[in-house]
Amino acid sequence: MRKNDWILAGGVLVIALAFYLINSFVIHSSGASVTVTVDGDVYGTYSLAEAQEIDINGTNHLSIHDGEADMTDADCPDKLCVHQRAISRDRETIVCLPNRVVVEVTGAEEPAFDSIAK
Repeated sequence: MRKNDWILAGGVLVIALAFYLINSFVIHSSGASVTVTVDGDVYGTYSLAEAQEIDINGTNHLSIHDGEADMTDADCPDKLCVHQRAISRDRETIVCLPNRVVVEVTGAEEPAFDSIAK
């Protein structure tokens, strides 16, 4: 590779790292609660501040502890939702497609302006 190729590759890596850091630490702040929806209907909203165990329609089991929500058990065949990592940041989700369960972190402070018009 030529010198200019290395410079270009380094520049692309720096830009990618900047986007990753902005996305990880600036855009997604910690959430205050999780909203559980089953088949499109809200099943419940639970605080991330208190430890609790939630049984979702007898099909899924959600565990909230240390400010994180984690799907600990499900009766679906693939159990992909159980293997997802625990969530704690605003707009992160855990989805169980066979049981139509969605767990989403919500409740972070909304910015003062959601859009700016001239």
